[in-house]
Amino acid sequence: MTKPGTAGDEYDVVISGAGLAGSAAAILLARRGVRVALLERRSDPAAYKVLCTHSLTANAHPVLDELGLLPALEKAGAVRNEARWYTRWGWIEPRAAPTGPELPHAYNIRRSVLDPLIRSRAAETPGVDLLLGHQVTGLLREDGHRGRTAGVRASTSGGEREIRARLVVGADGKDSPVAKFAGLPTRTYENGRFGYLAHFRDLPLRGGIGQTWFLEPDMAYAFPNDDGVTVLAVLPDKARLPAFREDLEGSFLDFVRALPEAPPVDAAERVSKIIGTIDYPLLSREPTAPGLALVGDAALTGDPLWGVGCGWALQSARWLAEEVAPAAAGRGDLDRSLLRYARVHRRRLRPHQYLAADFAKGRPFNPVERLVFSAAARDEAVARHMYLFASRLIGPLRFLSPAALARAAVVDIRHRGAAAPTVPTTR
Repeated sequence: MTKPGTAGDEYDVVISGAGLAGSAAAILLARRGVRVALLERRSDPAAYKVLCTHSLTANAHPVLDELGLLPALEKAGAVRNEARWYTRWGWIEPRAAPTGPELPHAYNIRRSVLDPLIRSRAAETPGVDLLLGHQVTGLLREDGHRGRTAGVRASTSGGEREIRARLVVGADGKDSPVAKFAGLPTRTYENGRFGYLAHFRDLPLRGGIGQTWFLEPDMAYAFPNDDGVTVLAVLPDKARLPAFREDLEGSFLDFVRALPEAPPVDAAERVSKIIGTIDYPLLSREPTAPGLALVGDAALTGDPLWGVGCGWALQSARWLAEEVAPAAAGRGDLDRSLLRYARVHRRRLRPHQYLAADFAKGRPFNPVERLVFSAAARDEAVARHMYLFASRLIGPLRFLSPAALARAAVVDIRHRGAAAPTVPTTR
């Protein structure tokens, strides 16, 4: 429930940040018998993250199901996120096998709808106290400055407040104050692209599904969302930044108009500002410390061009709840539970981030990428394999397994000598 709270409260877990990761973690922990204080620095229960791909990749589907959000998402008009990708070899268009199941999916839905929805579910969950207008200003420690984390200090409209807990969870984004207060080091990977996006209404896309353009090194995507709104983003190489700074709107629209099978942006209605960032490095931190855990972007960020952040936020929340709930409620060894969570987090996400950080350098495809992408444009089985990876349902080792690369090589050999499509330029 939502409550103002009083000084001196104690909980099993206190979570800083009531976005996707924090709200999901609160729900899943409380269902396992944990008493949770869910802190949100903003006072508006309808607050939401603005700069986002607004996409939930298919790896998030099981978590959404466990949270009981699937019917609500469908009712809110969320769009199942099918995809097609442009490459110099043509379009990659994943389709279900003729005799197989449909491709896994999750949803595209604007954060203005999604964030209040999951936050309200958290507030309604027995065992969760949603504390709006609570900005974490420091950590409580056992045995002085270097002891284990034992709670938080928070500023509120009524003054400073201390909340003690066995576990503090940072779900407060890539610039995580909790991580900074804990002194956790941050590893940074430079991103060679910048990005801008805007929302358009009545912007038709071929097949009515999401489109992504791999233009080496430039990128773009268009994702249909709820209420007939499409999120259109461009992610050019940083060499193009001076021109964008001179004329943001003109450069944005010219970039889109030059895309292969460009969406008819001039005939659509733009319903948002053009927003973005010129510097979005990939970050990673150790996901745990004594008495503390990080989930979502606080622990690790991906490159925005892949649209994986929301899915990883929900997955990490689920892994944390699965590993630490008994200990957080006082029925086990919390340090060992946190160690298990850290191992799962590193094993499941670090290999993905390693590949994303390499591609974020803003380089053309390397030989392995050329092999796989060219084969996926020519072969439905390779396209499905690539779709599973893009949906983060398989990891890099399986994606680049010897069998997968061998199939891609056979496909490319069969097509050797065929004329490749002309690659339009956005420069």
